[in-house]
Amino acid sequence: MNHPTSAPQPDPAAIRRTLAGQLDADARAWLDTALAEAAEGPGTGPLPAWERRFAEAGRRVGAGHADTARVLLLHAAGVGTATLTRLYQEGSGAERRAVLDALALTVDGPDAVGLVEDALRANDTGIVAAAVGPYAARHLDAHAWRHAVLKCLFTGVPLTAVAQLAERAAGDGELDRMLADFAAERAAAGRAVPADLTAARALTEAAPPGRTTTPPAGGGAKEN
Repeated sequence: MNHPTSAPQPDPAAIRRTLAGQLDADARAWLDTALAEAAEGPGTGPLPAWERRFAEAGRRVGAGHADTARVLLLHAAGVGTATLTRLYQEGSGAERRAVLDALALTVDGPDAVGLVEDALRANDTGIVAAAVGPYAARHLDAHAWRHAVLKCLFTGVPLTAVAQLAERAAGDGELDRMLADFAAERAAAGRAVPADLTAARALTEAAPPGRTTTPPAGGGAKEN
């Protein structure tokens, strides 16, 4: 129960098509040029052209589309964990979100888990939400993942942001205990229990993937 899952891999081509359909002609032209530059490699200057594009994305495609454009730039540039870490550490909140969103497309193994763990210590709800995407589902261990779920509840991040929530929560008695304790603390303090918490507790009652429950001959249920 609650093991890292093989979260579906995002499709960069589909992401690009969707984004292009939402941009005006000037923004689409900028995106095409920026992605072509990123695919060409670092170039000869002290700062790769695509990194300048990364920084200016909000002005070029609008704040509502900048995160997606930055994710596509990171993928096209083929960046590694060292570059992602630098951009995360030096970047604005929006740039940090994009780095976290890009992890599932750019890092195959657990090398970038440290970035997710750092993001989960933040109080910026946008960064917390970006931290619990497909990469976290794929690589956070059970202990860290449970605390990520609690962080979302504590900061008001909707649990719809948590990738593979149902798959990882299924059959997780420890997560259920932690959620029950959190609910009791809220109730004792006279605060409302988030609806997301109740829904998450219900998910823990499902059979883990690969298991089913069947009635034995004498009645009741047993796990297979």
